[in-house]
Order: sequence, then structure tokens, then C-alpha cells
Amino acid sequence: MLAFIGCRTTQRRRARGKGISVYHVSQDGRTWELLQCLEGLVNPSWLLLNRRGDRLYCIHGDRSDISAFSVHPVSGELRLLNQVSTGGANPVHMALSHNERFIVVSNHISSSLAVIALEDDGRLRGVVDLVELSGEVGPHRIEQPFSKPHANPFTADGRFVIVPDKGLDRTFVFAFDDQRGRLTPCPELTVTAREGAGPRHIDFHPSGGLAFIVNELDSTLTAYRFDSETARLTPYQVCPSVSPFHTGNNRAAGIAVSPSGKHVLVTNRGEDSISVYRLDPTNQQLHYSHTLASGGSTPRFIGFDPHGRLHVANEDSDSLCILDGSSLDTLTAPLCEISTPSPVCVAFRMD
Repeated sequence: MLAFIGCRTTQRRRARGKGISVYHVSQDGRTWELLQCLEGLVNPSWLLLNRRGDRLYCIHGDRSDISAFSVHPVSGELRLLNQVSTGGANPVHMALSHNERFIVVSNHISSSLAVIALEDDGRLRGVVDLVELSGEVGPHRIEQPFSKPHANPFTADGRFVIVPDKGLDRTFVFAFDDQRGRLTPCPELTVTAREGAGPRHIDFHPSGGLAFIVNELDSTLTAYRFDSETARLTPYQVCPSVSPFHTGNNRAAGIAVSPSGKHVLVTNRGEDSISVYRLDPTNQQLHYSHTLASGGSTPRFIGFDPHGRLHVANEDSDSLCILDGSSLDTLTAPLCEISTPSPVCVAFRMD
């Protein structure tokens, strides 16, 4: 397996990263061999591979750019193809349309979603649609001055884009036209979170009938019933993202539903932890299992690789923690840890 790690690089972020790191990962996930560090990139903070694994896309945090790279079919070596504007400031997340003709990007600070068209060879053509988000802001005097979209995944069928907005305490739904690359707002499907919750990221259950949103500002996890035909989200449960014994400050960050659908996991910056919840298959209620240390400081990203192993990127302690995803109820210690500067995102390709 190949692993691509994005990072922070700037003094503003007090970062130590140099660029995108490419690793070869052994079959058991314990040995990571650095193949390439593509330097000279500013904050390559979210990475996205196409289905064939021959193109990698990268947005540049705190800037207004997206880059496209070719990926060598054997070595995994990256080569820059081109770079274009995202049409806004501080892009933080992106998703590829199902026909791989468009990428949707969340511009966090300029309160917009951009649709960027792709050429047949995977190069970036440019922005073809730009939608601004607006509404009543949340009560947090620093973090909620305006709309702040923080993620924009597609639904499983590719017909809708779901957008948690940290600034407005809302989650928006957009219909997506994959022929023209156009986003159409569906205001009747907008879901409002608790005041000051700060919805950040969303992940879907493998069954397609549930979705889970991690709320950054009040450190909670909200469970939703999800109608895949209409893209309607109906909240039914809110849980704390931190352990019952954490009394300090915290910002929730990442969320991941296990491949089996039996667990939901969230990361916490402050407690520096991973909280594990079991999902009851009879009534879809979440039950707190346990909280374990993230293996470092400021766990911004969490995700499963194609083998079901769990990866946590600890941004401020320069480490990636790899855990066995097959025994989540009893998970206590990592399989291994690797040292990598200021990591914030990981993408995987099978060899």
C-alpha cells in the first residue's frame, strides 16, 4: 500500500512540515518506507486520490489554491501537473464527483463552495460554479463570525453534497448536476445544530441509512437518520465527544465510521484522545465504549485504510499513530507510530 501524508508548513501554523510525503507501507502496516517528500508546497492540508490512483489532488490551507499531481503507477512518485484558484480563501476539504469530472471544495474563510472542472487527463480546468453560504451566525464570539463550511462529501449515489457549517451551526444540502458541475441549494433540507455546536465533519454508515457529525466547538457527536433518496437528515441523538472525566478545554476534530459499521470514532484536540462508540444494531443508538490516547498531541485527522487499520494524525507532536481496527472495543495501544512533521491528512492507494 502507498500512503500520502499532507501537512502544515507555515510559521503562522507553527508547523514543521515540508510538503507531501509518500510512503510504501508493509502488508502488516508496521513498516513505513519514505519514498518521496515533495517540498515547496504551502500547507498541503487535504489530499484526494482518483479511483485509478494515478492522480492526486491537494488543497493549500490558508491560501486559495488547489493542485493536481500525476502519481507514478509503480513508485508512487508525484509530479505537479498544474494549479488553479479555488475561488475563495482557506480551502479545507474537497470531494471528487462520481464521474470524476469535477471537484467540490469548501472555502472555509470566504464562506463558499467551489466546483472545479477537470480535463480528461485529470488536470484542473478552473472554477465553474461558486456558491456563497449565509445565515444567522452562532454565538461563539471568535469562531462564528460568519459562515464557515468545513466539509463537503458526496452522498453514496453522487446526487447530493452535504456541508457542515461551523460558523452557522447548520448542515446544508446541495443537489449536484454532474453534467454541468452546478450546485443547487436545498433549503428545505438544512439541519440546525445546537447553538455553538460548530458542525465540522460528517461520515456515513455503510448501510446508507445513518450519518454522524462531529461538532467542534461544543465537543459533541450527533447521530442522524439519513434518507438516501431525498438526502434528508433527521437528528436523533447527541453524545459528548470526550470522556466523562475530561474537565479541560477541547476541540473535536475528526470522525470515522468503522468499515463494519459497528463503531463510530471521533478525535479530540485538548484531551488528545480517540473516543469509541458502539452502535446498537437494533435501535441505532450510540453507546460510549471507551476513550484512548491518540498517541500524540492535536489529533486533527482520523481514517481507515483499505485493510481496516485506523490512522490518527497528531499535528503538534509530529506523529502518525496506526491502530488495529479489528478490535475496537478493546483497543488500547497502537500497532506502531511513525514520525512525520505536522501531519493533518492521509490518503491511501493499494499497490
